[in-house]
Amino acid sequence: MIAYLQLVRLPTVFTAMADIVLGFLLTHHEINAENWPRFVWLLVASCGLYLAGMVFNDVFDVKQDTEERPNRPIPSGRVSRNSAVIFGVILMLIGVGAAETVGTWSLVLASCLVAAIFAYDSILKRTPLGPFGMGLCRFLNVLLGASDIPQLQWSEFVASSPFWCALGLGTYIVGVTWFARTEAKTSSRLQLVGAMLVVLGGIALLAWLTTTHVMHADNRMIVPLMFGMIAANVSLRAATAIADPTPDHVQPMIPLMLLSYVMLCATLVYWHTGNGQYALATACLVIPALLLKRVIPMT
Repeated sequence: MIAYLQLVRLPTVFTAMADIVLGFLLTHHEINAENWPRFVWLLVASCGLYLAGMVFNDVFDVKQDTEERPNRPIPSGRVSRNSAVIFGVILMLIGVGAAETVGTWSLVLASCLVAAIFAYDSILKRTPLGPFGMGLCRFLNVLLGASDIPQLQWSEFVASSPFWCALGLGTYIVGVTWFARTEAKTSSRLQLVGAMLVVLGGIALLAWLTTTHVMHADNRMIVPLMFGMIAANVSLRAATAIADPTPDHVQPMIPLMLLSYVMLCATLVYWHTGNGQYALATACLVIPALLLKRVIPMT
């Protein structure tokens, strides 16, 4: 069981759940007795697809992991490659099936997400387009959370809050993926600096959105302050990794950035709903991730 939980990098799935909470609240403002079943199905869909993506990541990376991470479940022999493929397919079918239960728009986005996951895991990850592929997956996952609505015209969709939130968060993940690209060996300082600029660009895009579209006067000051604190925390820690770009300093940055991602989602929830309880519930997704990462690495 531990081997399979390590295979899917279980602590990271809570970051995908934050996408769904944010996307759903961007389109519904609240989770109530009428819509909570669809919310749960979207959570199941996202978790299934996210975990499947982690499985196929290792399936396609067996050769590289054998050289760089021989303790991973497949190279170590604790999980066979065939068993991993079957497990990944089951998770993906669960994800797509759950999305279909919600509606056509959800099914379309889930199918796009499946295509993006396979494109990243099989091809894009080994090319300069890898970070963009991962960012696209996050972009689609946020939109999956917002998919329980009638289909919009393209012009309306591009102008909507879910689109811009998904774009900002996707940009942030592009930077995180670029930062982690060579985490198993000494990284290039130039690469780490460029990645951090993209990470901060994603946060800046979200800050711009929330300051130009004030949803609640009560959080006019709190939301920019939260973005500033997140950006400062990530930047200060990244400075150490840039100064000494060895795995011992670069690798701990990835969990920090992923947990900070959850805090970005919580901040956006507070911006859109003005409800501190929803924001706190979103932020609390870092707790199980923190507890689990003590025994199951996030990267």
